[in-house]
Amino acid sequence: MAKVKEITVEDKLKALYSLQLIDSKIDKIRIVRGELPLEVQDLEDDVAGLNKRIAKINEEIDELDQNTSNKKNIIVDAEASIEKYKEQQNNVRNNREFDSLSKEIEFQTLEIELANKRIKEAKAKIDDKKEVLLENETKLEARIADLNLKQQELDSIITETEKEEKALEAESKKAEKVIDDRLLVAYKRVRGSMRNGLAVVSVRRESCGGCFNSIPPQRQLEIRLRKKVIVCEHCGRILVDADLADELS
Repeated sequence: MAKVKEITVEDKLKALYSLQLIDSKIDKIRIVRGELPLEVQDLEDDVAGLNKRIAKINEEIDELDQNTSNKKNIIVDAEASIEKYKEQQNNVRNNREFDSLSKEIEFQTLEIELANKRIKEAKAKIDDKKEVLLENETKLEARIADLNLKQQELDSIITETEKEEKALEAESKKAEKVIDDRLLVAYKRVRGSMRNGLAVVSVRRESCGGCFNSIPPQRQLEIRLRKKVIVCEHCGRILVDADLADELS
């Protein structure tokens, strides 16, 4: 039976640094994409919000138009009632009946005045709402134009980088398989906590390549020996020597 080759600490460090290089390439692709996905999402939310607002304003205008139509019908009915009461006044038998009809005419006249007042108010509200509607429709057109432009830009970048990104993601998964679970968990934890995504860095000019704090000489020697996994006591990144990094870069 063939003897299984033991994975040395040096092998683990090389695997970790190789994984970091791959993941950094993926990060660069996503940086190129930048804030575009968020910008597209924000614009989509704006468009949805404006469409909802425009629909509500149109509903309010329709309601005011319906109220105006109802008031106009009230005026027509009131005018018809006035004509009827005036004809009845010509055939009354006493002053009491005449006064009663006069009060009805007065009431219908007030109804007409009130309806006209409400129609005038409704028309003013409709004019105001149409102005707001136009403003929102103009905003909507601008947002849709911006959205289409940003979406095209995003689609173009995705098309250009999608193949490369998928290939790198596959490489990253493959590289992860040769790293033991404990180290991989530590790598991902540190990587997730760093803004630049660097969890494994080389020692350059006697300093950590991540936080640039000085590394003591004894620590540097231990790193160069590659006998154990050493982390920066300042930032927690995994440290490798410059020669190893240059060999893999």
